[in-house]
Amino acid sequence: MRKIVFIGAGSLVFTRNLVRDIMTFPAFDDCEIALVDIDEKRLGYAKQAAETVISAGGHNAVVTAYTDRTEALPGADGVLITVLQGGVDVWRYDIEIPKKYGVDICVGDTRGPSGIFRFLRTAPLMLEIIRDIEKLCPDAVVLNYTNPMAMLCSYLQAQTDVSVTGLCHSVQGTAAMLARWMGIAPEELEYTCVGINHQAFYLDLTHDGQDMYPALFEAIKRPEVANEEQVRNEMFRHLKFYPTESSGHNSEYNPWFRKRPDLIEKYCTHGTGWNPGAYAFILNEYLDREDTWENEYKEWLETKARTDLDRGEEYASYIFNAIFGDHTSAPFNANLRNLGYVTNIDEGACVEVPVTADKDGIHVNGVYTLPPQISALVGHSAKLEEMAVQAAITGDPDLVFQAVLQDPLTASVCSMQEIHDMVQEMFDKNAEYLGYFKSLKI
Repeated sequence: MRKIVFIGAGSLVFTRNLVRDIMTFPAFDDCEIALVDIDEKRLGYAKQAAETVISAGGHNAVVTAYTDRTEALPGADGVLITVLQGGVDVWRYDIEIPKKYGVDICVGDTRGPSGIFRFLRTAPLMLEIIRDIEKLCPDAVVLNYTNPMAMLCSYLQAQTDVSVTGLCHSVQGTAAMLARWMGIAPEELEYTCVGINHQAFYLDLTHDGQDMYPALFEAIKRPEVANEEQVRNEMFRHLKFYPTESSGHNSEYNPWFRKRPDLIEKYCTHGTGWNPGAYAFILNEYLDREDTWENEYKEWLETKARTDLDRGEEYASYIFNAIFGDHTSAPFNANLRNLGYVTNIDEGACVEVPVTADKDGIHVNGVYTLPPQISALVGHSAKLEEMAVQAAITGDPDLVFQAVLQDPLTASVCSMQEIHDMVQEMFDKNAEYLGYFKSLKI
């Protein structure tokens, strides 16, 4: 019997979808799904959801539930992590304090001042989890879904020999979107995607051996396509390569789209799907989820739980199946420290590169060189992320300030002293989570 542990199982949509995916592989028909969450109410719903999916599919797997991860981890073959350190009431300051200084954040879960402080709050918890895994199931395959992905993966991989990598759906999700725009089946679009998490680029796009970038340039001229992703399409026009992750996210990672209200109105407010320009929308959406998640779960249980059994697009189940299931190899994009995988991003920085999982583990598919305009953009972000990682490892608060000081969006709207004051405010608001720093004064 294989054992797969979910840490942060109270992320109900994620948990039920990944349980569904895992159950589609015969090798896991009789596995143990061990769910862990500190919120007993959410944990109870997660257990009910997993059992409902397993029963609906006629599987023999068993579900166990724990509030203490050390009770769940012994004997685990795979571990999935999706946690949030501090609730929305803490996270909101990641958005509101920069906004006070003119830095208009949209999502704030990846990099920049918001992503860095989210990382600093989360890093100690993630390291505690990994230390438990080292003791209780050191050979487990660990897949992280917690953001900010690149900083957390670099931080953990620098301090453990456990097999841990990070997964994100933006690579395959964007590829499916591009295929739709060009009128081809998603599974027929081939690509090489390289960069860092949420800021990777498709170095090539082909269909039946034909370069599809000319067709994509034509597709984004159509009004409905142009309006769907204004920021990303504008980046594509000028950088010549298409980026992963949404326009809302991408608008935060550079100085071109959010430094003035008129630019936010032009590029970020209309037609960018889930991520409009106003930071308050995202904040209110997260706050609303605190009130609506239970009703949404009950609706799913009544209407879709017994019929939504087809495997989704997330990589996790394929990876587990490749390594300790039936060993069918699985290609995907992984987040790993750069050990010569990308020639023009700093060694040791976390990169997102094509890999293959098989019975022997996870293997990078090659060595890649980014186009110069892409390496300039991505390499800068990677440097700042590594500064934040070293800040967390060494407890040096000045490195946090230096990383935010060089953030493209922040630097485009703030003076150096304003950035200093902003970072100090963020340290003050996060003080209860940052006791591992030598000082909270910069």
